[in-house]
Amino acid sequence: MKFSRALQLNATASSIVLAAALAFGASMLPTAPAAADDTMTQAHTQMPGVADIVRDPTDLPPPIGVRPPENVRINLETMEVTGQLNEGTTYHYWTFNGQVPGPFVRVRVGDTVEVHLKNAEDSSMMHNIDFHAVTGPGGGAKATEVAPGETKGFVFKALNPGLFVYHCATPMHAQHISNGMYGLILVEPAGGLPKVDHEFYVMQGEIYTEQPFGTKGEATESYDKLMNERPEYYVFNGAVGALSSQKPLKAKVGETIRIYFGVGGPNATSSFHMIGEIFDKVYDLASLTGAPLTDVQTVTVPPGGAAAVDITLQVPGKYLLVDHALSRIERGLVGVLQVEGPDNPDVFRKLPDQSAAIN
Repeated sequence: MKFSRALQLNATASSIVLAAALAFGASMLPTAPAAADDTMTQAHTQMPGVADIVRDPTDLPPPIGVRPPENVRINLETMEVTGQLNEGTTYHYWTFNGQVPGPFVRVRVGDTVEVHLKNAEDSSMMHNIDFHAVTGPGGGAKATEVAPGETKGFVFKALNPGLFVYHCATPMHAQHISNGMYGLILVEPAGGLPKVDHEFYVMQGEIYTEQPFGTKGEATESYDKLMNERPEYYVFNGAVGALSSQKPLKAKVGETIRIYFGVGGPNATSSFHMIGEIFDKVYDLASLTGAPLTDVQTVTVPPGGAAAVDITLQVPGKYLLVDHALSRIERGLVGVLQVEGPDNPDVFRKLPDQSAAIN
């Protein structure tokens, strides 16, 4: 079989850190324990000798748009790397192509997709990949059971448009997923999606460590906490503060943005919300062919699920991305959308301080 279009997905590195000392939003946060409070008020630095595991939210292929179905090749590699989880804290991640989430895969409905999965020679574990977009046994998991140093693959037809999760499905499934082995594949409908000015790639996950949140040094995975669904960390794109000071989302007043949002999990449902914005359109449960919901405040996304949201930016400022299970902010789950541009007092303006007049 000849493949006319190769989609080569290579690892890229980006640094993570949380500096949520935001003039906007900081006063909204409850008082945190000392470790959590430190992470919210200090600028983080990348630790030497560890991998940058955070996927940049702008790291996704451009829209496909109008084209006939093609043959597409996808190359993925499972890599086990030590990365920075938090300020002063490392964790041994299991990844697709070295970052969390794995690469954003983009195809068109009707494409014939050839998947090649390599397991790095220095891996300690067997891995595989299950695409929720696949119609076939295990989503491709059985066909891609790869020991360290091996490469296997399969071919599938992209029959259904939508935004789908993929993840490792090697037992214990939840362990492989919680260690970072998840990502999104977008199967565009014929003709593509409505155009926006910027697209972003965001995924939520949980990390279960023996050490309490904020403990410095090497964090190790906890089987007991995983089985009891008690994560120490909730993260966007792999680490505490990944989408705040180091890799915030950026746009300008007057622009439109689309966020492709997924939950790797493995266990917690997300109530995805942006403080200070309303989703103009929501492709609920990642259905792209029905009419989108409009004027939505918060989107429920289950583990192993996804959604796409469109927003029109009208007022400059810093907007917080959160799960509206807001205690999770204190365990690392907050991102930032930075919007630049002129003020728009017809939409939002602050009143003068009235305390002096009262006194």
